[in-house]
Amino acid sequence: MPAQDAPNAQDAPNADPRPHPADPDPDGPGDAELIAAVRAGSADAYGVLYRRHLAAARAQARQLAGCPAEADDLVAEAFTRLFTMLRDGGGPDTAFRAYLLTVLRHIRYDRARRDRRVQLSDDMTRHDPGVPWRDTALDGFESGLATRAFARLPERWRTVLWRTEVEQETPAEVAPLLGLTPNGVSALAYRAREGLRQAYLQEHLGPRVPDPAGGPDGHDATVGRLGAWSRGGLTARQRAEVNAHLATCPPCRALADELAEVGGGLCRTAAPRPARAAS
Repeated sequence: MPAQDAPNAQDAPNADPRPHPADPDPDGPGDAELIAAVRAGSADAYGVLYRRHLAAARAQARQLAGCPAEADDLVAEAFTRLFTMLRDGGGPDTAFRAYLLTVLRHIRYDRARRDRRVQLSDDMTRHDPGVPWRDTALDGFESGLATRAFARLPERWRTVLWRTEVEQETPAEVAPLLGLTPNGVSALAYRAREGLRQAYLQEHLGPRVPDPAGGPDGHDATVGRLGAWSRGGLTARQRAEVNAHLATCPPCRALADELAEVGGGLCRTAAPRPARAAS
């Protein structure tokens, strides 16, 4: 579909396409309230959601697309699809941004798979042997997050993860290097994998910290703990502090909801892996 600035040419509002802060009006309605209004028939409410999350959608689209025009087209189609979903009673109830970015990634995946399969031939087996397709742009985006998360870990954790997950060495082989028993290596690797999951989720947020005008103090301390908070990795006191801040700060609560949605697909038995360096 051609690129467009408004979410829907017929029903959606004419939105200003320039980037806006995550919450331009701290006294305005939250995403959940706006979503409910869209489902009730308010196109203006979707215009607010569009302006609020446009910058985040464009940032991800630029990482996935091959050119600016394709990025704009991905953003336009993602907003249009989500607008249609909401008007039909589907879509998210709270975490609008996380849902939007997921829709955008799926559009990119579907387009690449479709373009790869369009061949003018009676015998498709010559061109498509059935090898599973992988989106290299999306793989690169996810791998970048994993690599930055890996770099955040303590050196001992990085060592045990690299040896066991990347080099595929057994705990018995790694034990002499770390001065541990094989059981000790297994326990260390378990803690390191969980630490990597938490760091990976934290990297998904990037440097985003809500505008102080949008809520009480404590943004930096709260946002910096959301990766561990979403995985249940905080102490009881730390979790209570984060929960207390989230209860009174809508911008931080929105980030927490987004991270919870992303973390829903990150199982507890597998951790993201940094890419092996090219030899």
